[in-house]
Amino acid sequence: MAEVPPEQIGAQSHRQPHAFPPTFASASKESQDGESKAPLPKGVVLDKDGKPCRTCTSIASWRALTKLQSQTSPSSSSSNTSPATKSTPATASPATTPLNETPSDCPPDVEQLGRSTWTLLHSMAATYPEKADTQQQQDMQGFLKFFSKLYPCWVCADDFRDWMAHPSGRNQPKLGGRKEFGWWMCEAHNEVNRKLGKKEFDCRFWEERWRTGWKDGRCD
Repeated sequence: MAEVPPEQIGAQSHRQPHAFPPTFASASKESQDGESKAPLPKGVVLDKDGKPCRTCTSIASWRALTKLQSQTSPSSSSSNTSPATKSTPATASPATTPLNETPSDCPPDVEQLGRSTWTLLHSMAATYPEKADTQQQQDMQGFLKFFSKLYPCWVCADDFRDWMAHPSGRNQPKLGGRKEFGWWMCEAHNEVNRKLGKKEFDCRFWEERWRTGWKDGRCD
């Protein structure tokens, strides 16, 4: 994910991330309750209960949502007359944080979650056995199965699960050994990059990026 390797759900890639998405991929979903409500800001994803999903939404869209809510809240007009003060932890002022960046001490947005997830997944592939025995393959198969159900961004999880279940069987995890599993993970990340319009990572270099370090010595 990034223009550097596969790690940011779309961040840099010689760079990569696979937002995991985003995710997997982030997408907006309209309210399903049938009630007449003000439209949500672009990019806000709803959870399955119809409420905004923080881990499925970018920080910029989330901030647009909270701004809209504060403007439409009945208490907003009277808040100026209330002298109540709030005590907050001593952290960097939100004003110093770029609109599209999540402060380090705040819940992750879909992009930060994706970058962190791809780092974990690629690192797991990099440390996978060179030749995996039956038990090791079953363990990883089980992990991927539950991971694709429990990932915090539900639309990303559904997308990843659907991709692995392609009728042709071509996207099934390749778990015989490190090289094939690492390449499969890179291809999974690139699938997300394509959907997000991000630069794809050259999978020939996945081991340098995630296991051995680049040959130019920058990682040593």
